[in-house]
Amino acid sequence: MRQAEFDGRGSRIRWTETEGEGPALVYVHGLGSMSAVYHAHIAAYPALAGRRQLFVDLPGHGISDRPADFGYSLEDHADALAAALDAAGAVGAELVAHSMGGAVAIVLADRRPDLVARLLLTEANLDPNPVPTASSSGIATYGEDEFVHGGGFAAVLARVGPLWAATMRLADPLGLHRTARGLVRGTEPTMRELLMKLPVERTYLVGGRDDELPGRAELVASGVRVVTIADAGHNIMFDNPAAFVREVSGRV
Repeated sequence: MRQAEFDGRGSRIRWTETEGEGPALVYVHGLGSMSAVYHAHIAAYPALAGRRQLFVDLPGHGISDRPADFGYSLEDHADALAAALDAAGAVGAELVAHSMGGAVAIVLADRRPDLVARLLLTEANLDPNPVPTASSSGIATYGEDEFVHGGGFAAVLARVGPLWAATMRLADPLGLHRTARGLVRGTEPTMRELLMKLPVERTYLVGGRDDELPGRAELVASGVRVVTIADAGHNIMFDNPAAFVREVSGRV
């Protein structure tokens, strides 16, 4: 396990990693998740043998610290992730980023282009103000005190199902709520607009079970490679790991 300070007040972002060669593969998890839980099985595939791979937990999640005086906006998370990559010496990394983590990775690539050579986004959030569901938009419908102390956290855990709840219950409720609010608020320009102008290799993976990606043609026209993964939903790395590994490795 490694760590780096990210807020100037002693809070640490932490990650585990495997030794290897080439540009680092950096896995970034979604809201209420953990990087190793969602990606360690991917890293073990023979196609990725010998690569340096980092499993980073964002502030408020997993093994990283959860300061109460942190903003947890997408920009805050991107700066914390930058602190981890700076400490790791991971210049020109390839970011494999899921859902909310994909939005963070986009912001990082915009703010610190020296750190990112490639983006592989798995059903990343691209637009602000989504329709309320059980995910980030549902969490954001609660007030902060209501979510943290008034039963909102428990209610969301009961709604999201046992798979997601297994990691979400380990997240800090305050950090989770603020992260959800930041994700719903989005960025200016939007994550979609940032993605379309980034001068790096960009791939966006869509689960084929729903295959709904608003603005797909516009993304493709901007140079984003959009790939539909068969037999997969939002968690492509679990539903079709072999296809996911092919995309991570670049052997397609």
